[in-house]
Amino acid sequence: MLGHRYTRTFLETAVASMNAGCNLELSYGMKNNVFMRIPQALAMGNITLQMLRDRVRPLFYTRMRLGEFDPPAMNPYSTLDLSVVQSPEHRNLSLEAAVKSFVLLKNVKGTLPLRARDLRGQRLAVVGPFADNPRVLFGDYAPVPEPQYIYTPRRGLETLAANVSVAAGCREPRCQCYSRADVVGVAGAADVVVVCLGTGIDVETEGEDRSDLSLPGHQLELLQDAVQ
Repeated sequence: MLGHRYTRTFLETAVASMNAGCNLELSYGMKNNVFMRIPQALAMGNITLQMLRDRVRPLFYTRMRLGEFDPPAMNPYSTLDLSVVQSPEHRNLSLEAAVKSFVLLKNVKGTLPLRARDLRGQRLAVVGPFADNPRVLFGDYAPVPEPQYIYTPRRGLETLAANVSVAAGCREPRCQCYSRADVVGVAGAADVVVVCLGTGIDVETEGEDRSDLSLPGHQLELLQDAVQ
């Protein structure tokens, strides 16, 4: 709220938020936060004790229903481990969700889908900063995954009976340093080229919005080189 100039101080923000019905602040890692101004606002009469109780009640009611205050032995989720989370059933469901979430904007000459039987013996080039970098594949507010369960485009394509070559071109999504020769060399020798571009949390996250939708750094140049 300070950034949008709706309020001038954290105290004003605490009062405005409480009056608006807010009962939860996301301020991870902030020692100086809005939440700590609530006692001051209460002492000054800007908010009432009844209002504070009304805001807290649904929050803690939900937390108690979720079992946050129960002994671990009473929580069935505390016994779950990766053998359950990464069970074949769950992995197959994740695969199904991934397949069904793709958006195909254009399909010139019916290039897609690429079928495994048609790729046998073919040379595949996977290029771009997202080709084989597990760290950049997850968005903001994502969990920290176990590396052995991450399938980058390269790792996924290598499960096919094809000869896969990789050239990132640039190590990170910002793509400030671009190795054109690597991309051209790999793409030029391939039957099929898969270009993996984008932004990732290195470029845009909450509070780090961009003013345009252009590809960052030299990524557009990388794409043009791959196409040519």
